[in-house]
Amino acid sequence: MKHHYTALFLLVSLFTFSGCEDIVDCIINVRPELGNDDLDRAYLDEYYFDAVTAEIKNEPNDNDYDYYFSVSGRIPRGIDVIYERRRVVFEGVPLEKGSYTIKVSLEVEALNGYYYDDFGNERYDDPLCSDNTSKTYTLVVR
Repeated sequence: MKHHYTALFLLVSLFTFSGCEDIVDCIINVRPELGNDDLDRAYLDEYYFDAVTAEIKNEPNDNDYDYYFSVSGRIPRGIDVIYERRRVVFEGVPLEKGSYTIKVSLEVEALNGYYYDDFGNERYDDPLCSDNTSKTYTLVVR
Protein backbone atom coordinates (compact mmCIF):
# COMPACT_ATOMS: atom_id res chain seq x y z
CA MET A 1 0.00 0.00 0.00
CA LYS A 2 2.91 2.32 0.76
CA HIS A 3 4.09 2.08 -2.88
CA HIS A 4 0.71 3.34 -4.11
CA TYR A 5 0.98 6.50 -2.01
CA THR A 6 4.56 7.07 -3.12
CA ALA A 7 3.62 6.69 -6.78
CA LEU A 8 0.64 9.01 -6.35
CA PHE A 9 2.80 11.60 -4.59
CA LEU A 10 5.40 11.47 -7.37
CA LEU A 11 2.74 11.80 -10.07
CA VAL A 12 1.11 14.80 -8.37
CA SER A 13 4.53 16.41 -7.85
CA LEU A 14 5.42 15.90 -11.49
CA PHE A 15 2.24 17.62 -12.68
CA THR A 16 2.61 20.43 -10.13
CA PHE A 17 6.19 21.37 -10.98
CA SER A 18 6.25 20.82 -14.73
CA GLY A 19 2.76 21.68 -15.90
CA CYS A 20 0.14 19.15 -16.89
CA GLU A 21 -0.17 20.31 -20.49
CA ASP A 22 3.47 19.58 -21.42
CA ILE A 23 3.33 16.11 -19.90
CA VAL A 24 0.07 15.28 -21.68
CA ASP A 25 1.56 16.46 -24.98
CA CYS A 26 4.55 14.17 -24.50
CA ILE A 27 2.40 11.20 -23.49
CA ILE A 28 0.37 11.75 -26.66
CA ASN A 29 3.69 12.18 -28.53
CA VAL A 30 2.94 15.43 -30.38
CA ARG A 31 5.93 15.92 -32.67
CA PRO A 32 6.89 16.69 -36.29
CA GLU A 33 7.12 13.79 -38.70
CA LEU A 34 8.37 13.38 -42.28
CA GLY A 35 6.80 11.02 -44.82
CA ASN A 36 8.10 7.46 -44.54
CA ASP A 37 8.28 6.56 -48.21
CA ASP A 38 11.46 6.57 -50.27
CA LEU A 39 11.66 8.95 -53.18
CA ASP A 40 10.33 7.60 -56.47
CA ARG A 41 12.88 6.36 -58.99
CA ALA A 42 13.93 8.91 -61.60
CA TYR A 43 15.02 8.34 -65.18
CA LEU A 44 17.77 10.15 -67.06
CA ASP A 45 16.50 12.98 -69.28
CA GLU A 46 12.85 12.46 -68.22
CA TYR A 47 10.73 14.84 -66.15
CA TYR A 48 10.73 13.96 -62.44
CA PHE A 49 8.50 15.03 -59.58
CA ASP A 50 8.26 13.78 -56.00
CA ALA A 51 7.75 15.37 -52.61
CA VAL A 52 8.40 14.74 -48.94
CA THR A 53 5.42 15.85 -46.86
CA ALA A 54 5.53 16.82 -43.19
CA GLU A 55 2.91 16.68 -40.48
CA ILE A 56 2.60 17.06 -36.75
CA LYS A 57 1.88 13.60 -35.36
CA ASN A 58 -1.24 13.46 -33.17
CA GLU A 59 -2.11 17.08 -33.94
CA PRO A 60 -5.28 17.80 -35.93
CA ASN A 61 -4.21 21.42 -36.60
CA ASP A 62 -1.05 20.81 -38.65
CA ASN A 63 -1.46 24.12 -40.44
CA ASP A 64 -1.14 26.04 -37.16
CA TYR A 65 2.66 25.65 -37.36
CA ASP A 66 5.46 27.20 -39.38
CA TYR A 67 7.59 24.57 -41.15
CA TYR A 68 11.30 25.22 -41.79
CA PHE A 69 13.05 22.68 -44.02
CA SER A 70 16.64 22.19 -45.03
CA VAL A 71 18.02 19.66 -47.49
CA SER A 72 21.59 18.40 -47.51
CA GLY A 73 23.44 15.84 -49.56
CA ARG A 74 24.11 15.57 -53.25
CA ILE A 75 21.19 16.39 -55.55
CA PRO A 76 21.44 15.20 -59.17
CA ARG A 77 22.10 17.95 -61.69
CA GLY A 78 18.81 19.03 -63.26
CA ILE A 79 16.71 18.44 -60.15
CA ASP A 80 15.51 21.49 -58.22
CA VAL A 81 14.54 21.54 -54.55
CA ILE A 82 11.47 23.67 -53.85
CA TYR A 83 10.24 24.43 -50.33
CA GLU A 84 6.47 24.67 -50.06
CA ARG A 85 4.30 25.10 -46.99
CA ARG A 86 4.39 21.56 -45.56
CA ARG A 87 6.50 19.77 -48.11
CA VAL A 88 9.80 19.68 -49.98
CA VAL A 89 9.45 19.14 -53.73
CA PHE A 90 12.09 17.52 -55.94
CA GLU A 91 11.40 18.44 -59.55
CA GLY A 92 13.18 18.64 -62.88
CA VAL A 93 14.95 16.57 -65.49
CA PRO A 94 17.90 14.61 -64.07
CA LEU A 95 21.07 14.92 -66.15
CA GLU A 96 23.16 12.21 -64.46
CA LYS A 97 22.61 8.64 -63.32
CA GLY A 98 23.39 7.37 -59.84
CA SER A 99 22.17 6.85 -56.33
CA TYR A 100 21.91 10.01 -54.23
CA THR A 101 21.58 10.21 -50.46
CA ILE A 102 19.55 13.22 -49.39
CA LYS A 103 18.83 14.31 -45.83
CA VAL A 104 15.69 16.34 -45.18
CA SER A 105 15.61 18.20 -41.86
CA LEU A 106 12.56 19.90 -40.41
CA GLU A 107 12.00 22.34 -37.58
CA VAL A 108 8.51 23.52 -36.66
CA GLU A 109 7.18 26.38 -34.58
CA ALA A 110 3.65 27.02 -33.33
CA LEU A 111 2.19 30.14 -34.99
CA ASN A 112 0.21 31.28 -31.97
CA GLY A 113 2.58 30.09 -29.28
CA TYR A 114 3.08 33.53 -27.69
CA TYR A 115 0.70 34.92 -25.10
CA TYR A 116 0.70 37.31 -22.12
CA ASP A 117 0.30 36.01 -18.58
CA ASP A 118 -1.73 37.70 -15.82
CA PHE A 119 1.22 39.99 -15.03
CA GLY A 120 1.69 41.23 -18.62
CA ASN A 121 4.79 39.14 -19.25
CA GLU A 122 5.18 37.64 -22.70
CA ARG A 123 5.26 33.82 -22.54
CA TYR A 124 5.65 31.07 -25.07
CA ASP A 125 3.64 27.84 -24.95
CA ASP A 126 5.23 25.09 -27.02
CA PRO A 127 2.74 22.22 -27.39
CA LEU A 128 5.35 19.87 -28.87
CA CYS A 129 7.46 17.17 -27.26
CA SER A 130 10.05 17.78 -29.95
CA ASP A 131 10.19 20.59 -32.50
CA ASN A 132 12.54 19.01 -35.05
CA THR A 133 13.23 15.84 -36.94
CA SER A 134 15.19 14.62 -39.94
CA LYS A 135 15.18 11.67 -42.29
CA THR A 136 17.51 10.34 -44.96
CA TYR A 137 16.14 9.43 -48.39
CA THR A 138 17.68 7.82 -51.44
CA LEU A 139 17.00 9.09 -54.95
CA VAL A 140 17.97 6.63 -57.67
CA VAL A 141 18.37 7.90 -61.24
CA ARG A 142 18.49 5.20 -63.95
